[in-house]
Amino acid sequence: MWADLARRTNRLVPDASVAAVADALDYLCLAQLYLRDNPLLARPLTPADVKTRPAGHWGVCPPVNRMLATLGPLQAAVPNGYELHVLHGAGHAGPSALAHAYLTGRLGHAHPDLRQNAAGLRELVAGFPRADIGGEITPMIPGHLHTGGQLGPALAIGQGTVLDAPHRLSVVLIGDGECETGTTAASWLATRALHGTGDHGTVLPVVLLNGMRMGGPSVLSTLSRAELTSYFTGLGHQPVYSDGRDIGQLRQAVAEALGAAQPLGIPGPSSVLVLTLDKGHGAPAHLAGTPAVHKTPLRDPAGVPAEFDALADWLASYQPTQLLTSSGRPRPHLLPALPLPRPEPDGLPAPRGCVAASAQVAGHAGGRPFAQVIPEVLRARAEQGPFRVFSPDELASNRLDLADSHGRLVPWAVEVLNEELCHAWAQGYTETGRHALVATYEAFAPITLSLIQQQIKHRAVRRHAGLAPLPSLVYLLTSLGWHNTLTHQNPSVTSALLAGGDPTLHVLTPADPARTAAALTFALRKLDRCTLVVAGKHTNVHHPLETLDEELRHGIAIWPHLTHPGPGEPDLILASAGDLPAEALTTLARRLRAERPDLRLRYVHIHDLTALAEDGARPLALAPDAFARHFGTRAPLVLATSGHPADIHALLGRRHPGLRLAVLGYRDPGRPVPQAHLRQLCGLDDADLWQLATTLTDAPKEISVP
Repeated sequence: MWADLARRTNRLVPDASVAAVADALDYLCLAQLYLRDNPLLARPLTPADVKTRPAGHWGVCPPVNRMLATLGPLQAAVPNGYELHVLHGAGHAGPSALAHAYLTGRLGHAHPDLRQNAAGLRELVAGFPRADIGGEITPMIPGHLHTGGQLGPALAIGQGTVLDAPHRLSVVLIGDGECETGTTAASWLATRALHGTGDHGTVLPVVLLNGMRMGGPSVLSTLSRAELTSYFTGLGHQPVYSDGRDIGQLRQAVAEALGAAQPLGIPGPSSVLVLTLDKGHGAPAHLAGTPAVHKTPLRDPAGVPAEFDALADWLASYQPTQLLTSSGRPRPHLLPALPLPRPEPDGLPAPRGCVAASAQVAGHAGGRPFAQVIPEVLRARAEQGPFRVFSPDELASNRLDLADSHGRLVPWAVEVLNEELCHAWAQGYTETGRHALVATYEAFAPITLSLIQQQIKHRAVRRHAGLAPLPSLVYLLTSLGWHNTLTHQNPSVTSALLAGGDPTLHVLTPADPARTAAALTFALRKLDRCTLVVAGKHTNVHHPLETLDEELRHGIAIWPHLTHPGPGEPDLILASAGDLPAEALTTLARRLRAERPDLRLRYVHIHDLTALAEDGARPLALAPDAFARHFGTRAPLVLATSGHPADIHALLGRRHPGLRLAVLGYRDPGRPVPQAHLRQLCGLDDADLWQLATTLTDAPKEISVP
């Protein structure tokens, strides 16, 4: 379908229109980098028209602009029911994205001061890089599923966008420097892991082989044409080449590449378009082929006469008045190659009944082990609509049996031994409105930390732009370090994400498998969150579920079966966050009640760590009266977490209870130790907990007061 559409638009839309759009994009990029006035050169350029400190990147713009211009007629002709997305993996293409959104009119819809008129054009050029939009690709520029500038994941994210979407084509623009990253390198072959996983759309990778990174030649550019062909052929991709100088030839190459492109998951070679236009094409001849073209090749044209003359000639070579009218609109001969602005897709309906549905799941799961109830939750979710599980070859190890009756993995679950690919596929899937889960070892999740942080930033900008909420990013972190070897002990992804302070982050620490089932159900129904569910696969201890609703709604609850009733301050407060801490502290609580019946005890379980945050810092942060109701004002407090104790101290911030609080959690032993020794080292064995509790409750009261 896509190849036919390309061939048809190649016949109907003149090459001259596409070339004019490419020139207009180049000019607008250059003007954004250098001009602060006189955006159409309506009068002779003067140094006062030029920015004193040019900022931004020119090098990647020319090849990106040629691709955007070439794809324009296809985007304009996409029939109803089909979608064409462009993802920018190549870094620093912000000027191109802004210029294209301006020419299509989409930018003006999102930012009225950037409409297609003289004032809007002047603001686009003079305001770059605007503080409220920035100079890179973000959701502040309409139509972008992936924040540009982070090299590596774009191809895999593009693959994620077309899973279960046979109506969708995603064109991914990949810098040749980006091809040196591990994530991109893995993405070429990883499509083989998607064979037999359903009906998918098509990805057309476009490698912008412009020859250079920031500081010198890219590795890919050192290959001869024969070596390059062998490289891509060995990866299962049939390369189609174009130098991009002749727009007609580039359009034919795109049609050829689309003709050879296979839907994702179909065995056999697919295509890759290799665009070899030189980096910074169009820059002054004495700068061509040098690292200077990466950013602004002319560093100070406002102050150096020779550079000013070079800039004036460079800008004038595009004949901007032949491309744009005096009112800032594209001239008629550009219009056939420009797609019309399309409305943003409607958002997903707000989820209803999350707590009730999650509690019902927990009721069915009560008393059964993790290995039974969690696969049931995932299978039930898959029956409700588009849903995928991605895991780095760890489903069986994590006791998540998702095999069918023949012992084969169900099509909606994919394993590939690369954590970054699992995240990127899930990111592409959720950014296009579907639900996904990444299931991995707790210790391996930090590999994807940068990707998670970037997606959180992307989602934050989406909210700022007023875009509709999307399905949440959900991680199930199991195979916890408490039951693993030293190399598999690392709960730091939670620490790093909590330190970021994003209000949509939730860290769920359920106490038992039933609560884990409820937590996953809850997390997968919610929108626009990043949720980590931290749960050990070995948990066998179960707790009463009477407070589950409160835990789901508020992230915390007092467990009445272990708490002495009545008003007043208790003698000791025990608080658990996680299944192993709950097992350890409930054992302690039962012993205290048996051997110290006079001791007034309060037991608190923290289902969502963010409930501990300073008042107003996060949605579930306890108000001061609720904080005191749970954690008292004078009583000694023992809080055990499955992660780093520092997470608790950081969350509590200025309302830290001081010396009356003892936080127990994971401490790196620095060497391999038996599991029992690790618990002892961290103070979570029965003997140490008993000693701590009796010491705190036997001490004079004034000692425990901060």
